[in-house]
Amino acid sequence: MSPTPSPSSPQASPRADNWHTRAIGVTVLAFVVSAVVGFVALPLAQPDLKLKDVWDAICSAAGVASRPTAEKPIEPDFKVSSVVLTPDLLNLEDAQSIGRGATLAHQCAICHGPAGISRADSPNLTGQYASVVYKELKDFKTGARVNAVMTPFALVLSEQDMIDIAAYYAYLPRLPSPRADGTPPPRIVANGDPMRGIAPCGACHGELDNKRGSPRIDGQPAQYILSQLQAFASGERRNDISQQMRTIARQMTPSEMEAAARYYSGESR
Repeated sequence: MSPTPSPSSPQASPRADNWHTRAIGVTVLAFVVSAVVGFVALPLAQPDLKLKDVWDAICSAAGVASRPTAEKPIEPDFKVSSVVLTPDLLNLEDAQSIGRGATLAHQCAICHGPAGISRADSPNLTGQYASVVYKELKDFKTGARVNAVMTPFALVLSEQDMIDIAAYYAYLPRLPSPRADGTPPPRIVANGDPMRGIAPCGACHGELDNKRGSPRIDGQPAQYILSQLQAFASGERRNDISQQMRTIARQMTPSEMEAAARYYSGESR
């Protein structure tokens, strides 16, 4: 005679088994759908990636190189900056170079002022980093940056001319801060907006840190700062390395651009 199971003995319930099976099935389905969307659908939906097939999409989403190809990489249809920024780029002070630069800079005075202080909507160059002045001259010369006044001027400069001009302006004293009253920075300058991928301006342009190749913008004319932000946002200016300024400027609102320009220029709100 078989023993009768006690009331306290655990017994598997068909209903519990069905719930367990359904839970596993839903989890697996969610994983598969997420994988397809994240590794295939979203990468293929980005036309700039120029993906060939599903495998390329998966590799792109995973951050690994796809299979090798004999085709040439896609080149941009516009000039890009050819300047390679290194920690020691134009760091050495050379008295002769500074002297030659002072002579060459007489041609710049009509827009940038006799001592690098602009009286128009051109940027102030006094005390600017040498690597920044050199890079912009080089970009004007190669066509990576275009301006009706600066392009013809830069085309006739030699490599040594650009180094000398950069050394001269870097040697000049920087302008004092235009905010002696301690005006607090607007939120877009102090904190940026991480949700939109906007870093604080000071993270690259001073106050918090200075990134190699980023200009000192404290004391620059408000109209010049605003015009450059607008040019980056529209794609008219494209000589920023790795598209950093274009990416940020596209996310900024017109009022944020104006607030940043007023703050750095020292103009009242």
